[in-house]
Formats: sequence, C-alpha cells, structure tokens
Amino acid sequence: MARKLEAEAVELGAYNNCVVHGLLQTRDYARAILNARRPGFTEEEVEQQVAARLARQEILDLMTGQRFFSLVQCESTLRRPIGGRMVMRQQLERLLEVAQWRNVDLQVLPLDREENSGTDGSFRLLRLKDGATVAFSEAPLSSRVMTGPKETTIFDIRYGVLRAQALSPQDSSTFIGKVLGETRT
Repeated sequence: MARKLEAEAVELGAYNNCVVHGLLQTRDYARAILNARRPGFTEEEVEQQVAARLARQEILDLMTGQRFFSLVQCESTLRRPIGGRMVMRQQLERLLEVAQWRNVDLQVLPLDREENSGTDGSFRLLRLKDGATVAFSEAPLSSRVMTGPKETTIFDIRYGVLRAQALSPQDSSTFIGKVLGETRT
C-alpha cells in the first residue's frame, strides 16, 4: 500500500531516525539491514526484500517536474556503520549524490540538538495529486496509514518542526561529506 501511495504523491516528506530511508538505500546497505533482522530471513527472502526495496526506488524517477521529495535523517543513521565501513561509505556517497537532485531536499538532524520532534519514530507524510494528505508510520510487525485531518495535521506540524530543527540542505550535504571523510580514516 505504501508503494502505491508514494507513486501517487506529488510531495513526499520523511523522517528517519534508525536507518537511511529505503528510497535512498544502496543494495549492500539494504542487504546488511535485512541480514541483521532477528529472527532472521532466509537468503532467498533477503534477496527478495532487497529487490523489492530497490524496485521501489523507481519512485524517485517518477518524482520529477512538480513532484518533490524531502527527507530528514537523524545523524545517528549516518554514523551507525551498518554493513561495515565500505558499505556505509557507499551509502553516504549515495546520499550526497541524491542531495544534488533538484527535486530532493535532504536534511540532517544533528544529535547535538536539544530538541527533536521525531523521538516517536520514523514516519512519512504524502501529499497526493487530489490534494489529500496521508501519514504513514511503521513499527515492527505493523504499519499504519492515517488519512484523517486530525492525525495528518499532527504529522504535518511535526515534520515542519523537524525540518526547522535540522540543518539546511546545503549544510546537511557539508555534514554528510564530513561524516564520509571520517570513514576514510
């Protein structure tokens, strides 16, 4: 359902505080995340999940013209060496690449910020072609799609505050570049 809604969105906002957002993950990073799950997946299940995650990334190609993608990543997602140093380096390079796209704003919420309006967890906020807003949150073994104005307004406000708390897109790219440099030492 999330993939269908994402494909219908003219704007997609997302906050992630545990891992890099699935739309931006490299193959090796996605595989490392899935291999770390417990109880574990079979190798075949891991490869199916990785393939599905990468196929979902086609939405970024769809989000051109009047479509816009905005993402706030908690600094912890940049520093947690999922898959090891080389996998993380490639993931950070991917983030820097995508941050240059005209239809993408990528921001980092530093760990040294006293306030973080996303402590309740990761979520997505989608604005659809028909003007409707949909909020989507995931937790282990469950996900929730919210369409009611009361719920979506709360997520909309929360996302706006998170963007204000985060570094600007330009400063975020500089920050990601700094973290990337630390992986080379």
